[in-house]
Amino acid sequence: MIIAANQPYFLPYISYWQLIYAADVFFVGDNYAYIKRGWINRNRILFRSVPEYFGIAVSKASSFSLISELHVADTDKRRKMNKLYEAYHKAPYYDIGAQLVEEILDCKEEVLSDFLISSIKTICRYLDINTPIHRISELKGNDAFKREERIYDMCHRLGADTYVNPIGGKSLYDAEEFAKQGIKLRFINTGEITYRQFGDDFVGKLSILDVIMFNSKDEIKEMLGRYELIT
Repeated sequence: MIIAANQPYFLPYISYWQLIYAADVFFVGDNYAYIKRGWINRNRILFRSVPEYFGIAVSKASSFSLISELHVADTDKRRKMNKLYEAYHKAPYYDIGAQLVEEILDCKEEVLSDFLISSIKTICRYLDINTPIHRISELKGNDAFKREERIYDMCHRLGADTYVNPIGGKSLYDAEEFAKQGIKLRFINTGEITYRQFGDDFVGKLSILDVIMFNSKDEIKEMLGRYELIT
């Protein structure tokens, strides 16, 4: 069994969805610390040919709080949809992207982690990603462990033999230490992903929303498979 986990993010880049796609079970770190001015409540869209932040406001945001302890402030749906229209109304799949964002912003969940998990599940449904998604807080007592020990506990409880981590965490974990626990440590390495946007120069590392605006569902599903699991 392959397990993967990550914090909940707002409309993250396609590598996040590849991570979910590659796993048999995906855990959302809802009881992890909130990262202020990070990617938890925002990502970037293409606005007038340059990357610009697009996200949700968080009430009393603090890096001393858990994601599950914070609340979503007013999402200001009209302003956000107007910005989205200005950015993408000429994109070939704008109607689909706008409908998904409306559904996400209409979510009534006030707790930040609940709102983000709802948004993640909305995108997964659209992309036909059927990986079961659970909260790490469901694993009672897991938060008593630190860093990789939380992963060991997670894998042991589910009988998983492989853990997949985002490639950005290669410096954090030691494969030999994982092997001592009977766990194979792998990192997901996203292949080259480019597509036609408005201009001749491709702007990468944007929200999945940008991918949805410019590509059909079938094209995106093919992109989900463009990765390799490396040691």
